[in-house]
Amino acid sequence: MPVPTDRIAVTIHAADPLSRAGVVSHLRHQPILEVVPRLAERDGLAHAAAVAVAVAVVVIDRIDEQSVAELRGILRSGDRRVVLVARELRESELLSVVEYGVRAIVWRHQATEEQLVTAVCQAAQGECVLPPDLIGRVLGQVNRLRRSERAAACSGPATAPLFGLTPRETDVLRLVADGLDTRRVAEKLAYSERTVKNILHGMMTRLQLSNRAHAVAYALREGYI
Repeated sequence: MPVPTDRIAVTIHAADPLSRAGVVSHLRHQPILEVVPRLAERDGLAHAAAVAVAVAVVVIDRIDEQSVAELRGILRSGDRRVVLVARELRESELLSVVEYGVRAIVWRHQATEEQLVTAVCQAAQGECVLPPDLIGRVLGQVNRLRRSERAAACSGPATAPLFGLTPRETDVLRLVADGLDTRRVAEKLAYSERTVKNILHGMMTRLQLSNRAHAVAYALREGYI
């Protein structure tokens, strides 16, 4: 595998100090890598000489509110590529973690020194790395998204994003949040009831939302309404 010619600054993010120490022990002796302490990270990696790319290695058990906040905070703090070391990921979370900027996923039970170094180097080069058992699950997610887009095609020509809400979806959910049923939402927006149902179905399928209440909660949490 080709490796970058410049050194890579690596920051380690783990709630468990033992997990962090384990990752540091795997990476700190690699000549192509420079493990950057968290204090230096807050100073903008200024001490790291000849660093071309920064990669954040994030160690979690599973996706929850804390890990999502961590991923978003990392992305807001600078231009870094994320390697996620996870114990487990539900199928509905696979595309979501990509939205947060994850470029590589390594299972914790497979996180050997060689696997971690390879994932960091490939992420630094802009490549996406997945464990073999995840590839089929990702393809399944993509196929379902395509089917949902085809199912919602009669509701309009606009292509929905993989993540987030379209303006029309936001309009529908805002009225649903106000307690309106399908008929009244359709009247307010001058849509047919079938169109409203298609918008909701396509959005909930795409975003893996279980029902309308879940969809409203998602829109509130993400600041759409």
